[in-house]
Amino acid sequence: MGVYQEFADVYDRFMDNIPYEKWGGYLDNLIRKYGVSKPKRDAESPLESERNLVVDLGCGTGTLTEMMYGKGYDMIGVDASEYMLNVAMEKKEKSGSEILYLQQDMRDLELYSTVGTVFCVCDGLNYILEESELLDVFSRVDNYLFPGGIFIFDFNTDYKFREVIGDATIAESREDCSFIWDNFYDVEEGINEYDLTVFVRAEGELFRRFTETHYQRGYTVEQMIGLAEQAGMEVLEVRDADTGEEAASTSQRVCVVAREKKKNPAAS
Repeated sequence: MGVYQEFADVYDRFMDNIPYEKWGGYLDNLIRKYGVSKPKRDAESPLESERNLVVDLGCGTGTLTEMMYGKGYDMIGVDASEYMLNVAMEKKEKSGSEILYLQQDMRDLELYSTVGTVFCVCDGLNYILEESELLDVFSRVDNYLFPGGIFIFDFNTDYKFREVIGDATIAESREDCSFIWDNFYDVEEGINEYDLTVFVRAEGELFRRFTETHYQRGYTVEQMIGLAEQAGMEVLEVRDADTGEEAASTSQRVCVVAREKKKNPAAS
């Protein structure tokens, strides 16, 4: 079974402790500080329309995509999982938003125009296991960025997988659903594997059980900065995603802001 299939139906239940409001405010502040996108959907020209587009890369069930749409941004959500996007589409139907959702692997990202901002949060990039493929992702993002557009992304660090999570079992039990997370980190390969077993109440006292296996790579700050620069971007900011301070060797999750720097605005 691939990842985020059956788990998609219960993803939001287990992610209810994620500070989406904080993330949304943080992204909004970074876009206003560094970006060219404006929270304005009634653009007066095609160039302004492209500049104001914001892409949520690895959007999952669309919670953050909807939140940024609510702040006024013209949103596109991209995710490889049909199942996660089905949940996102249900939210879209309920909210009445005009978000465009695309089912694409980020390694094959293909947009119909340039966009002013791309963000990829909640460790989506850790699912890219090869540096060469991650460079392809960065290069595709850079290709589709409007002149001066920004790419905001976070990632779980090698330090977190190696020193904090390691080989561990994590469990959580709730009234209608529970999970067991068996984690294994291969230090030599830099690959983190976790087997996720989920129990969901089906009817009465009966629970449905399913298992998914996820693989992520632990990256260092130096690797990520190097890949962003190889893709042609200028790195503007590297911060500890939990504290907001400058990233350190013990940072577990790091947020990076990079900017497109080679395109000529007049040629776009």
